[in-house]
Amino acid sequence: MYKRKPISTRTRFEVFKRDGYLCQYCGDHPPQTILHVDHIVPVKDGGSNDLENLITSCITCNLGKSSNHLTNVPMSLKERGKEIEEREKQLKGYNKILLDKAERIEQQTWIVVAALVNNSMVDSYNRTRLISIKRFVELLPVTEVIEAADITLAKWGSAYKDRAFKYFCAICWRKIREQGGNR
Repeated sequence: MYKRKPISTRTRFEVFKRDGYLCQYCGDHPPQTILHVDHIVPVKDGGSNDLENLITSCITCNLGKSSNHLTNVPMSLKERGKEIEEREKQLKGYNKILLDKAERIEQQTWIVVAALVNNSMVDSYNRTRLISIKRFVELLPVTEVIEAADITLAKWGSAYKDRAFKYFCAICWRKIREQGGNR
């Protein structure tokens, strides 16, 4: 059994200063908590009072850890900050991709609407049908959706708008099935 040697006040404050007076487990700091100096490798397992084996811990984390051995030294606040910064960058990039996709789908939807109504009355187009067109633009290359609009226009012209739109939808769904279904 190893005998615990007291940690000097000077060493204790060197550890606190090195760690920025922050618990290296949870980030808590004075005055919200009382700080302790914790052994990374517990004294019972041969851990020493060397600075490399000491870490700042709040009272709650230190008592919770007790004399258990940590297989990994906890991430420093600087490392945690870098990780959060990287997560934010990735989230920002991901959101940009989603917004770009939504913008592309919106633009392509209106191109298909123009093809369906032969460039007439685009502004007064039935807005409820836009949802279906957006779905087709999302699932098919826009050229395929425009082709379906052209086929519909050639068959139905501007007459029978409800039937024509159902015909257009049927063509698009057939193309989706041919390409392997509802992605």
